[in-house]
Amino acid sequence: MISVEHLYKSFDGRQVLCDIEVKFLSGHTNLIIGQSGSGKTVLMNCMVGLIMPDSGRIVYDGRDLVAMTKKERTLIRREIGMLFQGSALFDSMTVLSNVMFPLDMFSSMNYKDRMRRAQSCLERVNLIEAQNKYPNELSGGMQKRAAIARAIAMGPKYLFCDEPNSGLDPKTSLVIDKMIFDITHEANITTIVNTHDMNSVIGIGENILFINNGKKGWQGTNKEVLASNNKTLNDFVFASDFSKQLRQDIIASIHDSKT
Repeated sequence: MISVEHLYKSFDGRQVLCDIEVKFLSGHTNLIIGQSGSGKTVLMNCMVGLIMPDSGRIVYDGRDLVAMTKKERTLIRREIGMLFQGSALFDSMTVLSNVMFPLDMFSSMNYKDRMRRAQSCLERVNLIEAQNKYPNELSGGMQKRAAIARAIAMGPKYLFCDEPNSGLDPKTSLVIDKMIFDITHEANITTIVNTHDMNSVIGIGENILFINNGKKGWQGTNKEVLASNNKTLNDFVFASDFSKQLRQDIIASIHDSKT
């Protein structure tokens, strides 16, 4: 579990995060949603130690990231897997070499064990047949799966995913969502997903944080988001006329099932 406690961050006198307090649960897909510029990315960057907050605590299972030394933060980052928005695969390296990269950098395993671990991760994301290909030979969805394999190569306790469905078609996005969800539950990972994808919110949003203008605007589950009375949240999640009508239909269906 990761606890964020009374977190503040400003840049050049402009408050970007204001008193954010939230718990991200182990073995759950925890989603951060909000409009562009709301502070989602700044929060995630603070949580992984790329940016230091002005005040507050970020507690990894009892360990406060903010209070750590530089060396201690380096060690805890080895427990973190990162799935970047653009996949961030190395073009000059094969898929297998990309997945092996964090193992080469941080693991004490010998070469054969590192290769077996990387291949196991590729098998988990159904990509073992592409291990000798290069990223530019893969589709967007395959690149995301390779990036997931690399993110889990070190067996992380914490997994951060920045817009994992960016640039993907709806069908492929569902595949990526299910993969992240299943891996989270299989390994009891604390997974945090920064997303604009409302299909992800409804599909895998077990614990959702909505940030509005740098503040915590709402928190709940994918079931609760459908019936929320928070106008700002509803205006964001159900922005289109179609989605508004869909929400009304779902609420009516829930009401009918209770009567």
